[in-house]
Amino acid sequence: MSNGKLSRRHFFKTATATSAAFPALSLMGLDAPCATDGTHPEPKTKMAGFDFTKQSGALQPDKIVDSACQFCNSNCRLKVHLKDGRVIDVQGEPEDPVQAGGLCVKAQMMTQLVYNRHRLTRPMKRIGGEKGSPESKFEPCSWDDALDLIAQKFLALRDAGEARAIANKTSGRLQRGTGSVIGRFFTLLGSPNDTDVGPVCNDAGGNALAWTFGLGNFTNGYGKDGNTGREDLGSSRFFLFLGTNQAETHPVTFAYLLRAREKTKAKLAVIDPRLTPTGAQADEWLAPKPHTDLALVLAMLQHIIAKNLHDTKFVAKWVLGFDELKAHLQEGGYTPEWAERVSGVPSARIKAIAEGYAKAKPAAIFCNAGISHQLNAFDTYRALAFLATITGNIGINGGGCNFMHNTWPGALNLPPIVGDTPKKPPALPVGPDWFAESILSKRPYPLRAIVTEGNPLIACANSRKVQAAFKELEFYVYTGLFMEEAAWYADVILPVRSGFEMDGVYMRRDDRSIRWQHAAVPPVGESRTDIEIWIDLAAAMARRDKKNPAEYWTGNLRPEWKNYGKLWAEFVARTPGVGGMTQARLEERAEPLRWPCPDEKSPGISTLYLDHKSWYSAAEALDPGNTGKRFLTPSGKVEITTPDLDAALRPAGHAALPMYYTHPEVTGRNPSIAYDEELIPNPVNPGSVTQRVRLGVLSDGKVHAKFPLMGMIGRASVVHFAGVTQWTHFGKQMNGVRLVQLHPRAAKRAGVANGDRIIVESPRGTVTGTALVWDGIREDTVFIPNSFGPAQALGDEFGLPRYDTANTLIDDRYFDNLSGQQAYKCFACRVIKA
Repeated sequence: MSNGKLSRRHFFKTATATSAAFPALSLMGLDAPCATDGTHPEPKTKMAGFDFTKQSGALQPDKIVDSACQFCNSNCRLKVHLKDGRVIDVQGEPEDPVQAGGLCVKAQMMTQLVYNRHRLTRPMKRIGGEKGSPESKFEPCSWDDALDLIAQKFLALRDAGEARAIANKTSGRLQRGTGSVIGRFFTLLGSPNDTDVGPVCNDAGGNALAWTFGLGNFTNGYGKDGNTGREDLGSSRFFLFLGTNQAETHPVTFAYLLRAREKTKAKLAVIDPRLTPTGAQADEWLAPKPHTDLALVLAMLQHIIAKNLHDTKFVAKWVLGFDELKAHLQEGGYTPEWAERVSGVPSARIKAIAEGYAKAKPAAIFCNAGISHQLNAFDTYRALAFLATITGNIGINGGGCNFMHNTWPGALNLPPIVGDTPKKPPALPVGPDWFAESILSKRPYPLRAIVTEGNPLIACANSRKVQAAFKELEFYVYTGLFMEEAAWYADVILPVRSGFEMDGVYMRRDDRSIRWQHAAVPPVGESRTDIEIWIDLAAAMARRDKKNPAEYWTGNLRPEWKNYGKLWAEFVARTPGVGGMTQARLEERAEPLRWPCPDEKSPGISTLYLDHKSWYSAAEALDPGNTGKRFLTPSGKVEITTPDLDAALRPAGHAALPMYYTHPEVTGRNPSIAYDEELIPNPVNPGSVTQRVRLGVLSDGKVHAKFPLMGMIGRASVVHFAGVTQWTHFGKQMNGVRLVQLHPRAAKRAGVANGDRIIVESPRGTVTGTALVWDGIREDTVFIPNSFGPAQALGDEFGLPRYDTANTLIDDRYFDNLSGQQAYKCFACRVIKA
């Protein structure tokens, strides 16, 4: 790392060296470096270029199935090689110029989700033991029995006037459209509380984009723009990364950007409190104090405007609120010198980054959870959208606001409901942990029955509180692949399928593109897809519902939709902007297809808001009210601030022009946030409520007398994706130890050496790990990997510790009251040698 550069092999790993231990792993050298023209060479083994699998009776596949990876939003095609119905190899798609045949280390784990002795294979119901205890007793039952138990509970609550007490939370592991099916079920039931994983992941970016430009989507595309014939993100001259470690979270699409950068000589600036494999590729790495990115962005805006580096023509023609923004920045004193005092980044470097971004057109901004997991996430993303706007970097190839987020790129529509549905009351506040608050405090009303398609015991903040809540919860249904932490609290456990066991559209690439995947292997045991589960649950409701005819349930959630091809055909026929994304068209493509794609002649839209006939046609297809509009806001322009925007945000304590504030546990005394008990309508998430906040309240800094460091939680490494990879042999072998990063001087003060077993303590609790003394992190900051949990039995086979969840350390009271994002990126803590 002496030259600040890492080879592709730091991001792409071949499985050749471990293929003896894992027979389903890649035997081909698919991580070979791309040629300088961006093409991918023919696969070769590491034995001097000879391929010893050719003409091997055992290793020549008799079938190759096009599937896809479920682990990140690179959406890689996986070409699954089968022999006698068993997976023997997984390779990449060489005909996709973005993927270029590449795969990261996680691809092999898709096979290990199939062939895994820890898989759940049958429905089970609780017969004894305390909720949450590993001594809990479950017995297998039939699907009909399990679904009847759930239907009986749901109907009893509904008939008692308590439909709102039933909730569901989806996750990113679902086939596209599962949320539409679940949403319909909850509409029929009369509950408003069908929620998604967004507040745990990246909702704030999409929210901010929608409020500024009109759509809540990643604005630009990887690869060539089919409408202009030009490279889109690959043509950028400046990449500005804030809070995104793409080398480990999106390695394949990041490799595409690096290949493009080799041609264009584009600059890469990475802003992150720690040096990551992404930062190691950068021309500039800036390490601000955690939770102070908003200060940097405000200062960049101020400097660009003060130096007249903004795009005056674009601003004059397409932007509302520029003059107000200029005055706001001046009145707030948001200069680079001010930002240096707040963030610790020298003002000269802030100015250099601002000028580099403003002068290098096109320039692209990328963000991920490092921004989303801050309590000022919505306002930070809005400020970043302003940065792209004033420099004219929105609506052009190679530019944009490329914020990783969770919106599918839009709603997927089903036929109209037949029959009268109950009126829904207000939903619970948006946020990853309000389920626990509702159960324990009964505020604003108590939840009594919950279904999850994920693992809230690992994902949600303040784990001890979540554990107490789920222990008290009246009825809980866990759906999943393994007996994760949440399963031990369940009354009913339902087994689901992994990605290789299902057809359809599963993951999507961040740039709104999707690909069709085929089931490569039969379902494990009696597992079902989540769509099948909810449609079968509707049939169970129909059998028991005394208030509605059976067709109320089975006619609105039709059994034939369990065939994903038929369900997708409904989505294509009824959803604006999806008309060109038919199953047949997706199946024949090596590349994924981008949304919006209004008809089968469209190549899909790469750059949103492009001043081009293709965009205006697509915008009109999304909504006839968009006719003639470039930006899909009420005004048809970029809206930095308008009277209506400001009036909508004020009741929640915010304004259209963001002020600076940060987490109360950032070191020092800083403008922070206070939450009122009053719940008011959420302007960003209509139909839900939120707490009103007071911004700018000065933090007292007292917590740092005992807890002098700032902790951050995030991805362990490129090996892991959420908790599911912790249940694979390769995941535990490669990264089964929780390595806590801390600076050498911080380690010395704590009396800790590299490799020591340590305790990280916050005011909420403690977790253990192994010290990784690392000079690539701020001296005042500690990084604790997430996704580890105490139920991960597979680690026992490697003699690994079982860890409490990292989110034990997080205070759930601090969150973005607009998007619901939890503040995982800052908490007061200290490190103690164990």
